[in-house]
Amino acid sequence: MSNDRWKVCPLIFYTFEDTNMRIGKFFTLATIFVAAFMLGSCSKDDDEEENSKFENHEYVDLGLPSGTLWATCNVGASKPEEYGDYFAWGETEPKEIYSFSTYKWCNGSYDTRTKYCTDSEYGIVDNKTVLDPEDDAATVNWGSSWCMPSIKQIEELYSYTTTKDTTINGVNGLLITSNNNDETLFLPAAGWRIDAGLEYVNYQGNYWSRSLDTEYNHPIGMFCTFHGFNGYVGSNRPAGFSVRPVRAKK
Repeated sequence: MSNDRWKVCPLIFYTFEDTNMRIGKFFTLATIFVAAFMLGSCSKDDDEEENSKFENHEYVDLGLPSGTLWATCNVGASKPEEYGDYFAWGETEPKEIYSFSTYKWCNGSYDTRTKYCTDSEYGIVDNKTVLDPEDDAATVNWGSSWCMPSIKQIEELYSYTTTKDTTINGVNGLLITSNNNDETLFLPAAGWRIDAGLEYVNYQGNYWSRSLDTEYNHPIGMFCTFHGFNGYVGSNRPAGFSVRPVRAKK
């Protein structure tokens, strides 16, 4: 295993433990899950004049307090059970190799980051902790009404729904059912990409948020497995995760 790959592989898991959402100690995939939550936000775009290419995406209203609408498909997919495309955090196009050597926001290594950096140990500090719209895969691919969810929106999703492992057309994933109106959302276990490989497909799903964990300088995502664990995952940004867009009510 190359040094570059090793810098990409570790995941930091965060569980839903209490309503205080206090930051916990971190552990890698080889250890245990701990609690941490970071808040972010996705502002409503006042300009609704988008072309049909961007508007032609379905969503579900789960009756969430914020009014957030969740897309029914991943970016790059046309059906709920399709995996869609995989994106490094802050990049807007899929690619062949997912590593720091190909990552847009660094100079070829994990400690030469050029954007979204809060620690000089890892590169040029700009203290940006939320993706700019031009670096948001949901916004760029689907239009300005859409964005990647914030950690606050992910927390809300799990706070007002019930989750269940299920299989749709042979694809394993997580069925999310609203506690308010019984509407459902399906997240396929699309796995994730490291280097040129696709790992844990049909067993594990990882979905980026727009938010950066400032304590460890890792972006945060939504994590689910076919065997029932749901929580947050922190990973190095070159990893290829799925993107499930959200939008505000019109």
